Amino acid sequence: MNYKQLKSKTWFKILSNKYVLVLFIFCIWMLFLDSNSWLVHRELNQEIDEIEANREYYIKEIEKDKQTLEELDDSLEIERFARETYFMKRPNEEIYIIEYEDSLKSKNND
Repeated sequence: MNYKQLKSKTWFKILSNKYVLVLFIFCIWMLFLDSNSWLVHRELNQEIDEIEANREYYIKEIEKDKQTLEELDDSLEIERFARETYFMKRPNEEIYIIEYEDSLKSKNND
């Protein structure tokens, strides 16, 4: 195929148009090569989604902690919390921790 035959094709006429070439190069530049490219924006949007999910998680955790603090206003509740969480005890008192089989890790799972 020589140049004259190629020049007569409609797709060649469209692609050889200088405006189409400039538009094509501009689109490639903006999508992939620019510092504000589509790829960079996509990564940043994914990061924003992760941060928003973390934010929601921490807001829920803050609400749980506020509720726990409100419950701990009473000295009996503070004692109960210390005993259950940190296994604290009174003087001359012994604590026995009972673990059930389903709460223990089996050697096959390790």
